Amino acid sequence: MDKHKLRQRRAKKTRMKIRELAMPRLTVHRTPRHIYAQVVSAENDKVIASASTLDKTLSKLKSKGNIEAAEKVGTLIAERAKANKVDIVAFDRSGYKYHGRIKALAEAARIKGLKF
Repeated sequence: MDKHKLRQRRAKKTRMKIRELAMPRLTVHRTPRHIYAQVVSAENDKVIASASTLDKTLSKLKSKGNIEAAEKVGTLIAERAKANKVDIVAFDRSGYKYHGRIKALAEAARIKGLKF
C-alpha cells in the first residue's frame, strides 16, 4: 500500500469513531504549500466554520506552509467556531501524524478556547 491509501485508512477509522460520539469535528487537511481547517456539524455534515492559509486575513504571511502559518489558522478557526457557538469539537487529523503543523494548529486552537 502506498502512503496515501494508508493515510486514508487511518482517517476513515478515526471518522467512524467520531461519528459515534455525535459531536462537531475539527477536520484538518494539509498540502506542502497550505493548511486548511473546517468545523463540520455532527448531524448533517454541514461546514460551520472554516479557515485556511488562503484567507484574505492571512495574506500577509510570507510562507504559508510552515508551523507559524498553521498556528495562525488554528487561532482563526477557533475564533470563527466560537463565534458560531461551537466550544467543544472532536479533532479529526485526517490520518496525519500529530506532529509539526497539525500539532501547531491544534495547540493554537486550544489556546484560543476550543476544547477537544
